[in-house]
Amino acid sequence: MQSKIQSAGMNRLKRHPKETLQSLLSSALRSEDKELDQILRALEEISAMAESNAPDADAVRDALRRVAGCAVKQALLDRELRVLAITDDLTGLYNRRGFWASATHQLKVAHRNAQDLLLFFCDVDDLKKTNDTYGHPAGDQALVYVAGALDLTFRESDLLARLGGDEFVVLASETGQNQELILSRLKENLEKTSVSESPGAPSLSVGVARFDPKCPVSLGELVSRADRAMYEDKVRRRKS
Repeated sequence: MQSKIQSAGMNRLKRHPKETLQSLLSSALRSEDKELDQILRALEEISAMAESNAPDADAVRDALRRVAGCAVKQALLDRELRVLAITDDLTGLYNRRGFWASATHQLKVAHRNAQDLLLFFCDVDDLKKTNDTYGHPAGDQALVYVAGALDLTFRESDLLARLGGDEFVVLASETGQNQELILSRLKENLEKTSVSESPGAPSLSVGVARFDPKCPVSLGELVSRADRAMYEDKVRRRKS
């Protein structure tokens, strides 16, 4: 039965000339994308006018303006969609996909340039308790404040992301930065924040892993090391 279906499909393709298939594809694309349809229509007008013996210069310019306008709008839309695909909608930081793509590239550059990097793996303490006690809006607000504290603490060249849930990660160049000083500055910035109707500012458990270009590891391994260090920090803080 499957071979008969495949044969029928091939027969249908053979019955359609190449031009017909192209027109079907063009129609399908146009029905899905109004901007593309406008661009194609304007290009067809320009082509038709160019083939005429006396093309109307004003009409050509008008068609070209319409093509350019539609193309710019389409390019801006495509850019916005690409940004949304790699951005966490709550905090405005990179999401997991965006972080993995950018951080993988940074590790390659650091390896090539013999540059040390620090990866900070952060977990918001007691976020579930905040959600259960004060509601999810308070939990979301805590996440936004944590993102703001991270942004204040690290440099613009450092890579900040929310991996999901209560987990944040930062990939930072070690050049001119001291790990302990960074953690101290982060704690101060967290204490400056406040979450409405919650008992105090959010706190973080943080683990740090160093990328050594002389002994390079994958991004997955680096994140795992920082994650383990974060868990040890969380256990240590609970005991104390």
